Amino acid sequence: MKLERIHHVAYRCKDAKETVEWYVKHLNMGFVLAIAEDLVPSTKAPDPYMHVFLDAGGDNVLAFFELPTSPAMGRDENTPNWVQHIAFKVDSVQTLIETKERLQAAGIEVVGPTDHTIFKSIYFFDPNGHRLELAADVGTPEMYAKLDAVKWDMLNEWAQTRQAPKHAAWMHDQEFKALD
Repeated sequence: MKLERIHHVAYRCKDAKETVEWYVKHLNMGFVLAIAEDLVPSTKAPDPYMHVFLDAGGDNVLAFFELPTSPAMGRDENTPNWVQHIAFKVDSVQTLIETKERLQAAGIEVVGPTDHTIFKSIYFFDPNGHRLELAADVGTPEMYAKLDAVKWDMLNEWAQTRQAPKHAAWMHDQEFKALD
């Protein structure tokens, strides 16, 4: 079997209408589809929901469930809020800067741009508390090749030691970044 692509990624939302309107307004996503049911199709459990789908570009779909009869939304308190996030690719650093200004003008707090050497990104939260990232690639083919060459060594070392391997320490070297 070979997977073709992600069909959709689904998260929970507090208010489906507010969520769709926010993503359309702030990230220019198209509203693709809404499905509402009283029974969960896979389990037949009685749990009414609204399921909305948004176009995230490139045949990628971001979906949300509003579950009005379930307990209030929460998050995994054992996982830092910076870990779980949805990252979207944009075309340029200029787009990051322009989007940051537009989001801030709308009262949305934005962190960044953050320099990750091979990409730069900004971070902010949607109205449901989901952390979002917009990322613009800035790496060179040589950078990606260097990272590709050490990925398995890094993973295997991590699996053995649970210490950050230094195979790609060049990404954080200030002299290297000065060449950028």
